[in-house]
Amino acid sequence: MNDTLSAVLKTLNERQYQAVTHNPEIPLQILAGPGSGKTKVLTSRVAYLVQEHKLRPSDICAVTFTNKAASEMRERLNLLIGEEQTKKLRLGTFHALCARFLRQWGKTIGLTDRFTICDADESKKIITNLLKAYDGQLKARRLTLQPGEVLSSISNAKAKGLSSADLFAQAENDIHQIIAELYASYTEALKKMNALDFDDLLVYGVRLYDKEPTLAAWCQHVLVDEFQDTNSMQYRLMLQLAAIHRCVSVVGDPDQSIYGWRAADVGNISAMQKNFTDCKQIMLEHNYRSTGAILGASIAIVSQDTSRIQKSLVTDHAQGTKPALLTFAIEQTEANFIAKEIKRLVACSGGMLTWKDFAILLRFNALSRTLEAALQKESIPNRVLAGHKFFERLEIKDILAYLQLIDNPNYVPAFSRAINVPSRSIGEKTIAAVLEAAASREKSPMELLEGIYEGRYPDVKPAVKGKIREFIPLHQQLRTMATEGGAVPDLIRHIITATRYEDHLRKTQPDWDTRWENVQELINYAQQFDQDPEDIVELPSVEGEDGAQETPLRLFLQASMLSTDTESDDDRNKDTNKVVLSTCHAAKGLEWPVVFVPGVEQGIFPFYRNDDVAEERRLLYVACTRAQAFLYVSYCSKRMTAGEIKDRTISDFISKIPADQKKVFDKAAPIVGPKCIEEVAKVLRRDPPDTDIVEKATKEFGSFAPPRENLLDPNANMYKNTIRGPGSHLAFSSSQPATFQPARMAGIASIANPYPTPSSSQPPPPSQSQIQPQTPHPLMAWASNKPKSSSGPKKFRPMPSSSQPPAGATATLSTFQSTSIDSLKAMKNLGAAETAGSPDMVALGRGAGTKRLGMGFSSGGYKPPSKRAKQE
Repeated sequence: MNDTLSAVLKTLNERQYQAVTHNPEIPLQILAGPGSGKTKVLTSRVAYLVQEHKLRPSDICAVTFTNKAASEMRERLNLLIGEEQTKKLRLGTFHALCARFLRQWGKTIGLTDRFTICDADESKKIITNLLKAYDGQLKARRLTLQPGEVLSSISNAKAKGLSSADLFAQAENDIHQIIAELYASYTEALKKMNALDFDDLLVYGVRLYDKEPTLAAWCQHVLVDEFQDTNSMQYRLMLQLAAIHRCVSVVGDPDQSIYGWRAADVGNISAMQKNFTDCKQIMLEHNYRSTGAILGASIAIVSQDTSRIQKSLVTDHAQGTKPALLTFAIEQTEANFIAKEIKRLVACSGGMLTWKDFAILLRFNALSRTLEAALQKESIPNRVLAGHKFFERLEIKDILAYLQLIDNPNYVPAFSRAINVPSRSIGEKTIAAVLEAAASREKSPMELLEGIYEGRYPDVKPAVKGKIREFIPLHQQLRTMATEGGAVPDLIRHIITATRYEDHLRKTQPDWDTRWENVQELINYAQQFDQDPEDIVELPSVEGEDGAQETPLRLFLQASMLSTDTESDDDRNKDTNKVVLSTCHAAKGLEWPVVFVPGVEQGIFPFYRNDDVAEERRLLYVACTRAQAFLYVSYCSKRMTAGEIKDRTISDFISKIPADQKKVFDKAAPIVGPKCIEEVAKVLRRDPPDTDIVEKATKEFGSFAPPRENLLDPNANMYKNTIRGPGSHLAFSSSQPATFQPARMAGIASIANPYPTPSSSQPPPPSQSQIQPQTPHPLMAWASNKPKSSSGPKKFRPMPSSSQPPAGATATLSTFQSTSIDSLKAMKNLGAAETAGSPDMVALGRGAGTKRLGMGFSSGGYKPPSKRAKQE
């Protein structure tokens, strides 16, 4: 055992050490809670098998669910056992490993080694074309069927090992029968193109080992990460790889099984114990991520499922601030609170927390619109996690189409794309004619076009010969280069030069310069691949095996097609200082110091389309356990749905928490003082901020301590002697000037009746016609690390001692004005314009000693925010 591994073993806790050093001949299940160090345990176990038990790396199969996870595992193993040993491991995703096996031994089941991997976008196009034949039948029966629905049904069927015949036998109605027929047609179309989709990689992989089980003799030990997310085919593949030596180690957490909609089967955990009766189970329950308060609230949510495997979580961190459970009148108020609370925490932490330390986790993407608008109004930079992927971009797919066509001339999606990039005035009718003629002659489309170009075959109608004078010679040149072993970067350079691709982008894309940079990045990727392909393709080299020789081009294309889960531009840039908006699913495996989970309402959690309530509960648990120091869970009493504002109720996942655990949430935003910040710094392993910086920031922004009333009490009289109106964000007291407490924006004066009729003593709010631009608060410059405006904050006269504003005077706001418009619009939509003087959607705190933030009275009229920039 080397010194590095020995040092790592000393850092493990007792359960982790047991898991790493467990006898490799006895099957092992490691049930690892969130933040319990499962990746460290899994990589250490691989290293222990190599160094202590002397297993050859090439005899070990380590399976992950994403390329990102495989890459992280490879990096850690490079440090533990060295790069040379790591390269020999069979390490990668299920799909990547199956692709390698099928390239190597696919002929055993009738595959050629030159198959193309068809991505989801191209699969959808194929289904769309096949679906056209059913237009009349669907219209006659008044039925609708979308390509995405068909593809999802086919994918789920393949994940369960069902053929088109199986699906047809199970059909319960006309739609099911049509889907089964499309499944058969889709399978035949892929076969003609010599292509496999992602699901086929698993289907044919299982078929390979079913026919030739001895091909798995090399596998001395198989390790599987995220085992709770395996589907039926992946589980069968694991059994096949372990069939001879029966040495298996899996890591998973049934409480984090959230992919049932992708046919993941959490039942595989219990199935494994039946298939391996001597299986040992070790639970990792020590959480190194979150505070005790966050773990307590998370466990209170998930423990409502009495059928789950009972386990808990403990932490060495302080108990910390209780998670906040807040309620709002409407989603605009909820979004505005989140935006301003982010600012408050940045200020109160003295900049120790920056924008990238905040995440807003959503049940589905459609909830992001209001939040993005609120963040934009506050000039808070933000990004959507898992944005447009590099290999899904138009310009990248254009170049890849040319390369795919070289490797597999039968692949119709690549042909249909490349033949018209750049435009050669070849329309859909011409392409259809070419495909039909090629099929009748049993030739590939490229073979037919070459024959037409050389005069061996008659032209099609509409004529195409004159339009392919440059295309065919280019294809022939590229094919020759590839056959002679030309490097992939050289092939790409030849494509973009011969097609004048930069000019093509200039003429067709408004953001051509950015897209051209992406093309250059593709060349960089190809260059890196050319120098060391195994650092990119998450697959090991295989020694002593007979089979196909994989060309550099084929390996490159395979890596590209299997990289669809790799990070987008913002994700790759770890220094991107932006608030993250993400779905709860996409956030799995990640962590942030501060997490907001809005919309925790019936119909959202659980999602009304998902019948698996237990999985929905686990999803909320996953979202909550992403938080390290602060967690906010919120819901609205009303929310707009399909253009109508409807009543909402809090999710049963929260309301049905047992009575003895109700106190795991605080019904108010947290008090963030010096002691709290010190505890947060310890949790995050950061240096606490300088006291002077914190004092300066909070003087500019507001008070540490929001009032502590119960926000969920519909009868709470939280704002005594206060003038309130929708969008009025000032609290007027008989003894204090106007005060600003950003953490208290969550308050609602009355949940039961959020829009009561105003009293005659309350002045009406400002009308929208009074709204004029105003300089934003200088905190924005501070929080964004930009110099302050030279003009500095505005000066205001103190408020008179009376609880009413002076005659003719109107409130002047700065950062809080943004809710005014939203609140008024919401009330208008409700048909309640007459309640314009109702209690405030966003209620402020009160109390002595609070700081003013650009608020007061002036006789010069209402000073509103700058108009909201449109964001779509």
